[in-house]
Amino acid sequence: MTAHRYPLRVYFEDTDAGGVAYHANYLKWAERARTESLRAMHLPHALMMERYDAMLVVRRIEVEYSAPARLDDALIVETRLRAMGAATLDLTQTVLREEEGKVALLATLAVGLVCVRAGGLRPVRIPPPWRDALAGTTGTD
Repeated sequence: MTAHRYPLRVYFEDTDAGGVAYHANYLKWAERARTESLRAMHLPHALMMERYDAMLVVRRIEVEYSAPARLDDALIVETRLRAMGAATLDLTQTVLREEEGKVALLATLAVGLVCVRAGGLRPVRIPPPWRDALAGTTGTD
């Protein structure tokens, strides 16, 4: 599958006193990338909530940091679907720095999502439009 690519830049607000991106910001950037990947399929999260009273929530997340992001770095967050269950999605997200033709891996995230009813937070099947759109995106490049 082709990964969804979400570009971003590291600003002062993202860094600690040493000018390095604060570790929790990687979670924020990954969340934004997941949201934009749904929007790119013309199936924004808000539509799932409006039409199906359902939403995707994080049930598990693991981050491995490989190198630091620094002030003013231009980054890309790539999002790939690894597997889909009736109510679950397993994603791999990578945070990359692309500079002068070179790519550096900064972090890898393994993310498990579950689709839940917005009222009550009980697991429900992923709604058909999202399931159909995602069905062709599992696997590897």
